[in-house]
Amino acid sequence: MGKWRYGVVLDAGSSGTRVHIYRWLRNNKAKEKASGVQLHSLPVIETDKKWTKKIHPGISTFGERPHDVGPEHLDKLLSHALKKIPLEEVPNTPLFLLATAGMRILPSLQQQSVLKEVCDFARSTTQFHLPDCDLHVQVIPGETEGLYGWIAANYLLGGFDQPDKHDHGKGHNTYGFLDMGGASAQIAFAPNATEAEKHANDLTLLRLRTIDGTPLEHRVFVTTWLGFGVNQARQRYVKALLESSTSDELPDPCLPAGLKVDVTKDGTLLDGKADEDEKVDKAAAHLVGTGKFSECLHQTFPLLEKEKECADSPCLINGQHVPAIDFNVNHFVGVSEYWHTTHEIFEKGHKDKAYDFKTYQERVNEFCTQDWDKISQGIEKEKWGGKVDEEKAREVCFKASWIINMLHDGIGVPRVGIEGLPDGTNVTKKVHDKAKAKGFLDPFQAVNKINDVELSWTLGKMVLYASSEIPLASEDALAVGFGSNEPGIPKDFQYPGGIFHHYESASNWHRLFIENPRRIPAFFLMIFIFCFIIGIIIGKERRVRIWAYVTKPWTRKIGKDPLHRRRERSFAAKLLGLGRSQDYERVDLENPDASNDFELEETYLETSDNEHSDSSDGSRFGLTSGWATPAAKNDAGGYFGTAVSGEVLSQGVGLGLNLHSTLNRGGLLSRTESRERMRSPANSPKRREGRWTQDE
Repeated sequence: MGKWRYGVVLDAGSSGTRVHIYRWLRNNKAKEKASGVQLHSLPVIETDKKWTKKIHPGISTFGERPHDVGPEHLDKLLSHALKKIPLEEVPNTPLFLLATAGMRILPSLQQQSVLKEVCDFARSTTQFHLPDCDLHVQVIPGETEGLYGWIAANYLLGGFDQPDKHDHGKGHNTYGFLDMGGASAQIAFAPNATEAEKHANDLTLLRLRTIDGTPLEHRVFVTTWLGFGVNQARQRYVKALLESSTSDELPDPCLPAGLKVDVTKDGTLLDGKADEDEKVDKAAAHLVGTGKFSECLHQTFPLLEKEKECADSPCLINGQHVPAIDFNVNHFVGVSEYWHTTHEIFEKGHKDKAYDFKTYQERVNEFCTQDWDKISQGIEKEKWGGKVDEEKAREVCFKASWIINMLHDGIGVPRVGIEGLPDGTNVTKKVHDKAKAKGFLDPFQAVNKINDVELSWTLGKMVLYASSEIPLASEDALAVGFGSNEPGIPKDFQYPGGIFHHYESASNWHRLFIENPRRIPAFFLMIFIFCFIIGIIIGKERRVRIWAYVTKPWTRKIGKDPLHRRRERSFAAKLLGLGRSQDYERVDLENPDASNDFELEETYLETSDNEHSDSSDGSRFGLTSGWATPAAKNDAGGYFGTAVSGEVLSQGVGLGLNLHSTLNRGGLLSRTESRERMRSPANSPKRREGRWTQDE
C-alpha cells in the first residue's frame, strides 16, 4: 500500500466530458510531515494538467443510443485515467461520473439508461472503486455543482485554512463563486451575518475536516439558473428573433458585420462546417450580422427575465430568491465562460489583469464592430492567439453581451471602472492589474487557475471526499458532507462517499471487511486454494493429523451417533483422505478351523468407532476407519497381525506373503490400517484362558 490516495471525477457537461485525476497523502502520512499550521488545514490535493483529458460531445447525446456511451465515449477517458494511476492503487481509487446541465435536460428514462450503461461499462472494464452507482454515477443538481465550486475556490484561495489572512471585514473570510456553462449558471456565497440570520432556512450546511480531525462548518447560499448558460441563452435569443419576424433573413447585432449564419426552428445555430444539404433540410432562416454591440446588449437584457414575479424577496433574475449580496465583503471569482469569454480573446497578454467593466466593454465593442472579413484575416494571422478560431469569433460577441448583462444587471456586480461600491469606495481611477497580488478583493474576478491549479468544481468534490476519510478528533464530532441548515445530521445530508466511517484504520483487515466488502469472496477463495495446495503437498498422514487437531473441540463422544451416520464420510473427510482404508490382506482359510483364528476386537462391540473421536475415556483405535482388524493365528501359535520375527513376516499376508501361495488360495479381506494401534487378540484374557484349558 503506497502513501498516496487517488480519486477520479468525470465532469459530464453539456458540450463534452472531462476526466480529472487527483491525489493526496494518506492521513497517517500527512500527519507525519505536517507542521502545526498544516495539521489545522484541509488535505493537500494534487493534480496535473497532463492528468486531464476532454472529449466531445457530451454524454447527453447518447440519450437515444445508451449502449454506445461506453465504447464510443467512456473508453478513451477511463483508459487515460488508468495510464496515470499506479495499477495496484486502482481498486482503492473511487470513480465518480457527475453529469450536469446537459443531462438534466434529457427525459428521465433516457437519463437512467445512459447512467446505467456508464456504471456497467466502468465495472466490467476497470477495477475502480465503484460500490454504489446511485452515488458515484449520477446527474447532480445545479446547487450541488455550485457548492462544489465554492469549496474549490475557497480551498485554492486559502479562505478555509488561513481565515486571518483573508479578512474581508465584518468577520467575513470566504469568497463567492460564479460558474456558467452551456446550459446553466450557478452562484454560491456565504451571506453576511445579518442576511445569514434572516435567511437561515435558505442556506446549506457544509461540514469539512482538517488533517488533525478538527471539524469546519460553513453555511452557504447556493442556487442555479437552468437555461441561463451561454448556449441555452443564445437559443432563447434566436427563437425570440424568429418569433418577432416573418422574414427568412434576420438582422442580428450580436454577429460581426457581414457574417451570415443559418439557424433551425428551435433556435440552434448550424455549424459553419455543415454541408449544403443539411442547411437546406434544417435551416428555417439565416441571421445577418450588423456588428452593433450596444444594440446587442439591449436585446439580450430581456433574457434575464427580471420581470418575473418574486415569491420570496429579494430576487435577482428569473424570479428566484437570492439573499442580498454585500459586495463590500462578498468578493466573487468566476470560472468557465466567465473566464473564457473575458480572456481568450480580449485579455490576451493580460492574464493577471483584474476585471474592469469599462476596459472590457471597450475591447468587446472594438472587436465586434469589425467586418467579418477583417476578423477572418486576424484569425489566420493568430492575432488573438492560436486557440481562437472562426467558431469562437462568431460566438464571442453574444457571449460577451450575455456575461455583461448577467454580472451587472442580473447579479448586481458593481461596474468597476464606472460605478463605485455600495460603501462609496471609488474604483474608477485605475485599472486593477495583478489581481493575485491584490488578494482577489475586487467585487468580481474571472479566473481559470489559482496557484497553477485549475479551479474546477470537480476539485471541490475531491476535497470533500478526502476530508471525509480523516478520522474524527472526538467521538461527538459529526460527519463530513452537506445538507439542510439544521442541527445534527439532517435527513437530506449527503455523504461524499456514501458510507460514513467513524474512523480510518491502517489495518488491512479493516480495509478488507469494512471499506471494500466486495473483495471478501475473492479473499476466501484465495485462502481455500492456498490451503488446498498445501494439503496436497504435506501428504495424507499429516492432513489426517491436522484435521484431528482442528476438529477436536467439536468431535462428539464415541457411541453417540447412529451406525449409519458413523459409517458415512463427510465431504471434508473425503477431501482430506479420511475414512475407510483401501489396504486389504488375504488370509489362508483352507484350514476349516481358520475361522477360529479370527476374532473381532471386543472393544468395537462396546464402543463407538467414530473416526475422529478423542473423548476423555479414550478410544484404542485412534483414527481407525470403522471396522477393527482381525488377527490370524499361524501354526506356531502366533498371530499374523502381531508377529515381528522375520520368519513370521515371510508368511504374513500383506507383509511378505508368497505371491504364488496368495494367488492359489482363497482368503478374507481384512482391514489393516493402524495395525500398531489395535489390541492383539492374543492378549485377550478369554482366549488365553481357553488355550490354557486345552493344553491342560
